[in-house]
Amino acid sequence: MPDRFKVSKAKEDANIYQEDEAQSDKLLNDTNYLDAESQKNHENNDKSKIDPNLYLYEDELETRPHISKFISSLANYENTIPAAADPDAKTPAPSARMGTLIGVFLPCIQNIFGVILFIRLTWVVGTAGAVCGFLIVLTCCCVTMLTAISMSAIATNGVVPAGGSYFMISRSLGPEFGGAVGMLFYTGTTLAAAMYIVGAVEIVLTYMAPWASIFGDFTKDAEAMYNNFRVYGTILLLFMGLIVFLGVRFVNKFAAVALACVILSIVAVYVGIFDNIHGNEKLYLCVLGKRLLKDIPIENCTKDDSFLYDMFCPKDKCDEYYLNNNVTQVKGIKGLASGVFYDNLMPSFLEKGQFISYGRNLADIENMAPSTYNQVMADITTSFTLLIGIFFPSVTGIMAGSNRSGDLADAQKSIPIGTICAILTTSTVYLSCVLLFAGTVDNLLLRDKFGQSIGGKLVVANMAWPNQWVILIGSFLSTLGAGLQSLTGAPRLLQAIARDQIIPFLAPFAKSSKRGEPTRALLLTIVICQCGILLGNVDLLAPLLSMFFLMCYGFVNLACAVQTLLRTPNWRPRFKFYHWSLSLIGLTLCISVMFMTSWYFALIAMGMAIIIYKYIEYRGAEKEWGDGIRGMALTAARYSLLRLEEGPPHTKNWRPQILVLSKLNDNFLPKYRKIFAFATQLKAGKGLTICVSVIQGDHNKINSKAVEAKAALRKLMDDERVKGFCDVMVAKEISEGLSSVIQTIGLGGMKPNTVIVGWPYSWRQEGKQSWKTFIQTVRTVGACHMALLVPKGINFFPESNHKIGGNIDIWWIVHDGGLLMLLPFLLKQHRTWRNCKLRIFTVAQMEDNSIQMKKDLKTFLYHLRIEADVEVVEMMNSDISAYTYERTLMMEQRTQMLRELRLNKIEKAKIVQTLVDFKETNGEDKLPLVQTIVDHHHDSSKTTSTKVRFADPTTVNTNDCDGDNASNNIENENDLKEANENSQTETEISEPKKTPPSNSQAVLMPDEFNVRRMHTAVKLNEVIVNKSQDAQLVIMNLPGPPRNIKTDRESNYMEFLEVLTEGLEKVLMVRGGGREVITIYS
Repeated sequence: MPDRFKVSKAKEDANIYQEDEAQSDKLLNDTNYLDAESQKNHENNDKSKIDPNLYLYEDELETRPHISKFISSLANYENTIPAAADPDAKTPAPSARMGTLIGVFLPCIQNIFGVILFIRLTWVVGTAGAVCGFLIVLTCCCVTMLTAISMSAIATNGVVPAGGSYFMISRSLGPEFGGAVGMLFYTGTTLAAAMYIVGAVEIVLTYMAPWASIFGDFTKDAEAMYNNFRVYGTILLLFMGLIVFLGVRFVNKFAAVALACVILSIVAVYVGIFDNIHGNEKLYLCVLGKRLLKDIPIENCTKDDSFLYDMFCPKDKCDEYYLNNNVTQVKGIKGLASGVFYDNLMPSFLEKGQFISYGRNLADIENMAPSTYNQVMADITTSFTLLIGIFFPSVTGIMAGSNRSGDLADAQKSIPIGTICAILTTSTVYLSCVLLFAGTVDNLLLRDKFGQSIGGKLVVANMAWPNQWVILIGSFLSTLGAGLQSLTGAPRLLQAIARDQIIPFLAPFAKSSKRGEPTRALLLTIVICQCGILLGNVDLLAPLLSMFFLMCYGFVNLACAVQTLLRTPNWRPRFKFYHWSLSLIGLTLCISVMFMTSWYFALIAMGMAIIIYKYIEYRGAEKEWGDGIRGMALTAARYSLLRLEEGPPHTKNWRPQILVLSKLNDNFLPKYRKIFAFATQLKAGKGLTICVSVIQGDHNKINSKAVEAKAALRKLMDDERVKGFCDVMVAKEISEGLSSVIQTIGLGGMKPNTVIVGWPYSWRQEGKQSWKTFIQTVRTVGACHMALLVPKGINFFPESNHKIGGNIDIWWIVHDGGLLMLLPFLLKQHRTWRNCKLRIFTVAQMEDNSIQMKKDLKTFLYHLRIEADVEVVEMMNSDISAYTYERTLMMEQRTQMLRELRLNKIEKAKIVQTLVDFKETNGEDKLPLVQTIVDHHHDSSKTTSTKVRFADPTTVNTNDCDGDNASNNIENENDLKEANENSQTETEISEPKKTPPSNSQAVLMPDEFNVRRMHTAVKLNEVIVNKSQDAQLVIMNLPGPPRNIKTDRESNYMEFLEVLTEGLEKVLMVRGGGREVITIYS
C-alpha cells in the first residue's frame, strides 16, 4: 500500500505540519507565545482523536456522529418497549429470536381457533343454513384478511416494537386514536377472557358433568344455567388469575399443551366426518310431527309407550299437536352420502320462544299450548346479523404475531407471511366445516344449541373420531389456554398505554411488581373480566366483544389507507401487496358488521372511543409521533389554502383575520398585555390570529433572545386564551421589520386582513422613532389594503373574564367599508361586552337634512340586522376659536424647536420634557402644556369633562429617556437642512385668516393648514366628549396620515390625534382597508 494511504504516515505528516504552524505562530506573535502554544496543544489533542482522512469534517464530527458509529447504534437498536427500571430485578436473559412458524403462525392459529368453533358453529350452520352460514363465515374472514393486509403494510414500515395494534395505530394515527383504540382493544381482550371462561364452564357443566349444577336442572330453566356459569366462572377466573399472577412462564408452558389440543381436536373432527360418511347409529332424535323433543330416552320415543302419553296428556287432557302428529326416530348423524346437505341449505331463523322444527309452518313453530311439553325452543331471537356478531370472535386473534414482534428474528418478513397464512388456514377450516357440518348432521340436531335432544351431548364431539372425549377435553383445555393468553396479554397492553402517559388517570397501572409483572393492571383486568362473567351468556358476550375488535380492526385499515393516500415520504412498507382501496373496503366492512350485528353495542363502543379520544385531546400528554392525522391535517390545510387562493372572500364571508403587533419591553416581554385580551374578545375564538413582535438587532447575535421572546409571547397568548400563532422577527430597524411582517405575513388565502397596533403613548418623550414607526406602520397597512385598529387607553380595557355594561359608542364620520359597524357587533359576541348597548353617532353638516339622515341610518341598520340607537349630531359652522390658535401655535413651536435644536439625546429630552411639563403656568401642578391651555381658554364656570392623560402605562418615570434606541441619536446634516428649508418655506407662504386675540402670541402666525385641522380636532373632541364621556368604549374613524412626507407634518398628525381623543378613557380608532366588509344581503 502506498505510504500516503497509511494512517501512521498521515499522523506523522499532520504532526509535522502542526509543529511548523506552531513555530510560525511563535515567530509572528512572540508576545502571545505561551497562549498560542497551549491553545495549539489543545487543538492537537482534539485532532489526534479524528481520523486524518476526515480533518475536512472535524467541525461536523463534533456535533454529528461518524457513519460507523451511527450504523453501530442502529445495529444494536432494541426493538422492544423497554421495561420499567427495577434495581432489584435480575438481568433478563436475551429473548429468543423466533421464526415465522413458531413466532407468528402457530400463535395466531391458537388464538383464532377458540370456543365458538366447538360449541356454536354447528348451531350457526343449522340456523343460518349452508348458504347464509357460508356467507357469515366468509364475511368475517374477509374482515380479518383485509385487516391482516393493512396490518402487514404497517408492520413492515420500519421497526415495530412489541405492542401490537396499539403501537401501530398510535404511531400511525396519533396518540388520541391510539389511546382510544388501545383501550378498546384492551377491553375486547378482557371480555374475550370472560367469554372463554364462560365457554369452558359451559363445556364442563353441559357436556361433561351436568351433575355439578348448583341451581338444579338447568335444562328446564335457562336462568339456572346462567347462574351456574356465573358461580363457576368466578371460581375459574380467580384460579386463572392466580396462575397469571405467579408468572407468565406457567402460561407459556400451558400454551403448547393448548395448541396441541386445538390441532388434535380439529383433526379428530375431520377424521370423524369422513369416517361417518354413511352416518352412524349412535345418535337418534325423537321428533313429534316436525318438532324436536328433548330428554326423551330413545326407547320411549313412541306413542305406544306411556312415557310420552303421561307427558303430553296430564290428567287425561292431551295436547292437540300430540294427538294430530306421529312420533318418529330420526338419525342425528346422517353422513355426507345421505344428501342431508340439501335440507340444510336454507336459513331457519326463529323468534325467542318458538319451537325448533322442520320447515317454516306456523303451526309447527308457534306454541299454542299452555305448556312446552319437553319440546326444544329457541332461547334467543336469531337473524343473519346477530349470527355474524356471535361468530366473529372466532376469527379474532390475528394480532398474536404482531404482539410478539420484539421476539421475532425478522419481524418484517415473519408478520405478513405468518399472519396471512394463519388466516388462510383457519378460514379454510371454518368454511369447510360449514359445508361438512351441513352435509353430515340433521337440521334439527344442528339447531339444538345445547344438545338437549341427545342427552346434553356436544354435537361436534359426537362426530369426532375416535370418541367424544377427544373433543370435550381438547376444547376445554384449548379454551382455558386462550383465556390464560387473554388474561396475560390484556394487563401488559394496559401497562403499555399507561407508560406512554397519554391517559393521565392510568398512571398507577404503569408500575410493575418486583418480579416485573403488571400486578395492578392484572387486578383491574380481573375486575372487568368478572363484570363480563356476570352476564353469564356466551351469546351476549360474543357480540359485545366483537364491537371492540371490529373497532380496532377498522382503525388498522384506516391507518393504512391514510398513510397510503397521503403518500408520506416515510411510508415505505416492505410488504407490497396492499392498496388503499382494500383498506377502505376493510374499514367499510368493519363498520357495516358492527351496525348489522347490534347497533346499540356499536354506539356504545364508538361512544367509548370518542370519550377517550376527547379526554386524551383535552387532558392527555402531548406526543409527537409523526402520525398520519397530522399529515392529513397538513394535506387538508394545503387543499383549503389552494381553494382560498382562487379569489378574495365574499363580503358575507369576511371576518377579521387579525395581526397583533406587540411591542416588547427591555426584558423582551410583551409591553401591553390587554391588547391580547382585546384580540380574544374581538375574535371570540374564531378566525385567524397572529401575534408578532419585532426586535432591533442582528439575528445571528440575538437569536437566543428572539427564542425567549417568542416563548414569552406564546405564554401570554395562552394565558389570555388567544387561539393563534406567534412569532418574533429580528430586524436592523423596527420600522423595516414591521413593514416586512405586514407585507409577508400569512400564507395564501390565510393572510391577516386586520392589524392591531398599540398607541405610542410616549411619542413626545421618545423623539422621532416612536411616532415615525407608528405613522410608517399606518401607511404600510393602508398600502396593503388592510384594516387598522388602534386601541388607545388599552390598560383601561376590560379583562376577558369580566362582564361590563353600558354603551359602546360608534362615531361614524366617514364610510370605509362598514368595519366601524361590524366591530361592535363582533365584540358583543364575547361575554365581556355582551350586555353593552350600541349607540351610533354621525355628524350632519349645514346642508344635510338631519331628520331624513337619521331615518335613513335606522333603515340601513335594520337591513344590517344590527340593533343600535341612532343619533345625528349637528355641528354649526363657527369661527376658529382662540384656543385652536393657541393649541396650533404651541404645536408648531414645539416642532420648530426640535428641528432647530438637533442636540444630543439627553439635551433634547430635557427640552421636550420642559415643553410638555409646563410647570410654572398658572401654578398648576405639573399639568401638560396642552391641557393647561385648554383649561385657560375655556370658561371655568362651564362644566367640562375630566381629562385623561395618556402617558405610557408601563413607564414609571416619564422623565427618564429610553437609552436602548440607537435611532434617537443626532440626525445627519441633510435631514436638518431639509427640515429648516421646509420650515422657512411654510412660514413665508402661510398667512392665517384670523388673528387670535391672545396678547402673548399676537406676533406669531400659525400655519393655516394646521389651524384648520386643529379646529376640526377640537370641535369633534368637544362633541364626542359631551356625548360619550361615560361610554365603555368609543369607536371612531382614524384620520389618514399626511400625504406629504415631512417631519413637521407627521409630528403635527400625532398632535391632531391626541387632541381628537382627549378626555376619552377607552378609544378604538379604526381605519378600513378599502373594501366592503358588511352587507345587507343574505
